Amino acid sequence: MRRREFITLLGGAVATWPLLAGAQQGLKFARIGLLTEGSLENPVLRANFGAIRQQFGRLGYFEGKNITFEERGADAMIERLPAMVAELVRLKVDVIVALATQAGRAAQRATNTIPIVIGSMGDPVTDGLVASLSHPGGNITGTTFLGPELLPKRLALLKELIPAMSRVACLWHPEAFGEQSNGAMKKAMEGAAQALGVHLEYVEANKPDEFERAFSEMASGNFDAVFEFPSPTFFEQRRRLVDLAERHRLPAMYNAREFVELGGLIAYGANILDLNRRTAIYADKILKGAKPSELPVEQPTKFELVINLKTAKALGLTVPPTLLARADEVIE
Repeated sequence: MRRREFITLLGGAVATWPLLAGAQQGLKFARIGLLTEGSLENPVLRANFGAIRQQFGRLGYFEGKNITFEERGADAMIERLPAMVAELVRLKVDVIVALATQAGRAAQRATNTIPIVIGSMGDPVTDGLVASLSHPGGNITGTTFLGPELLPKRLALLKELIPAMSRVACLWHPEAFGEQSNGAMKKAMEGAAQALGVHLEYVEANKPDEFERAFSEMASGNFDAVFEFPSPTFFEQRRRLVDLAERHRLPAMYNAREFVELGGLIAYGANILDLNRRTAIYADKILKGAKPSELPVEQPTKFELVINLKTAKALGLTVPPTLLARADEVIE
């Protein structure tokens, strides 16, 4: 009886050996295009690309064995993106992973056949990248940080921190998103400002070399605080922006915790690094046969409120206990 059971088990094992071998060998060699409007030399961008590569590793992809990466960065010059995408198309990459809206838009214009996964989009529906969050359609999917939806919440938190606040300078990067998405964000902000009795003025900064001018303008404008609009360039250049706010003694609200970790005053938003990391999960599904058109755009479910008490003290601000109690992290 035992012998018969052994033979049966052995026969079953032998039958599964080809399947196991197929599972190991079935994953073809993948070529992934990594595209960003930022600089490949920037430590922030390296951390983002590094997180994506690590996630691919957790999914069973190992560089040189079954995957290779083609990295392209535009050094904050959006006009370079079309040529970079064209090169990725010529290389016949299997998936283009683009960080943020402008890189994704360049990829969208270059190909409607190669799957595109975009990390940390602002408003992908309004920007025309997908038909809807639940049914993207076409060849694009990815993650969104919910751009327009979170702006009123950030402004309300800033008002709670600075109750006497009446004039706010909005540092924004018009080229970061599409015209319609920018319009939606402005509309959301203006509605919130009216409800809070706050006057807004917009100060543009499209490239890092415009930061000094923008902060000098805001410092001389008698503003009570700075509200930073979402932008991949701002996120990549956060060290400079935090330093400029400190130098000009301007309280500032940011959209990601990383700013506060560097000395920024306050931030509220999703974890951008995690949103970008999750693009590898989408790419993996596509490589295994899923269609981008049928993969819903992922929205964040957790938002972090982070406050830097040391910075608040340096600015002469007292953080209300009610705000401290709601913070996910307080940096002292």
